[in-house]
Amino acid sequence: MDTSSSLPLHRPLIGILTMDDPADLFRGNRNNFIDIIRTGSEMGVSVCVVTVKDLKPKHRKIIGYMYDSVSKQFSQQVIGIPHVLYNRIPLRQDEAQPEVQQTLNAIMRHSQVRLFNPTFFNKWSLFEWLNKAKTTAKYIPATRKMTASAELEGLLKLHSSVYMKPISGKAGKGIMKVDRVFGKLDRKPEYALSVQETKGSIVYKYPKMSLLWTKIKEEIGQEDYIAQQGVSIVKYKKRPFDLRLLVQKTYKGEWDVTGIGARLAGRLSITTHVPRGGSIDDPEKLLASTFGTEGAKRIMVRARKAALAIARQVEKKSGHMLGEMSMDMGVDVHGGIWFFEANSKPMKFDEPHIRKKSLERIVQYSLYLIRTNQAKTGGIPIGQSN
Repeated sequence: MDTSSSLPLHRPLIGILTMDDPADLFRGNRNNFIDIIRTGSEMGVSVCVVTVKDLKPKHRKIIGYMYDSVSKQFSQQVIGIPHVLYNRIPLRQDEAQPEVQQTLNAIMRHSQVRLFNPTFFNKWSLFEWLNKAKTTAKYIPATRKMTASAELEGLLKLHSSVYMKPISGKAGKGIMKVDRVFGKLDRKPEYALSVQETKGSIVYKYPKMSLLWTKIKEEIGQEDYIAQQGVSIVKYKKRPFDLRLLVQKTYKGEWDVTGIGARLAGRLSITTHVPRGGSIDDPEKLLASTFGTEGAKRIMVRARKAALAIARQVEKKSGHMLGEMSMDMGVDVHGGIWFFEANSKPMKFDEPHIRKKSLERIVQYSLYLIRTNQAKTGGIPIGQSN
């Protein structure tokens, strides 16, 4: 281990928080971490990787991992405890471990360290929070916690299609869809269940709710699910698409929309997620195909307004300090905006202009937290020398 810290004196220090890995130092998306480190360096900020195992809230010095751009390797060093911690613990099950929760709670009580985005979102909690405010309830599809067939049956009486999503899912994994259809001969209602696979979906048909529910229970096992009204979102060349928004806090500590992308569903997929066969496209182009150029611009403005209202409400109700979230939104055939999902640990946006700005904003918001905390606490900042 290299115990001689190569950190420049009097530089702010940001830590990317993740889990240790005995075989490979730490877990997480290394390329993403390196991009943040490089951006920090360009902005005069030191960025390191810190694991929960090495994070000792009561210590002034801890072990961290510094990146050397010449050797293109991470090395273990003794560093001052970071001024700001950016939570990128990769898995929910990691974050839920008692010892991890204990460390996160200790850091949140620390007077000189700021931690943002301390937890993954729970889908059911999100919809409960958003339904409680007039500013956000109008964007929320009808949603039920799916504990028995009655919730699903009730939604299907009101809506011709219903989506079922795991409360703790991500990247479209585990999503299913039920369509209420009618038999060609007797016109009796039937149910078509689409189960999302890696790049497409498999469709099963059932004449009765009891048979449908048996199959659904088999698919979901012990996992908690929500059922949600299906929205007829607009299509481009017969393929549904939705908007993917990145909302982050600025150097002033205020929410702003960093960028909006679009995700076009795969031809055989029931979701627009890229890992499930979806593709990236230009949102204004896709919207203009239905609403015209001016209509597309108006929808983009309304989507931004909705995203900011949602971010504020989620942060308020979560009770935590948040610095970023990504959102999935749909646009219906009448131009209405619908909120589908938010993620407190966004995957990187592949659109270059959004990606660059997103990295800068992580550093800018961290600097805002350092600046405001130092103004409040005074004295020599931790992690720096006398």
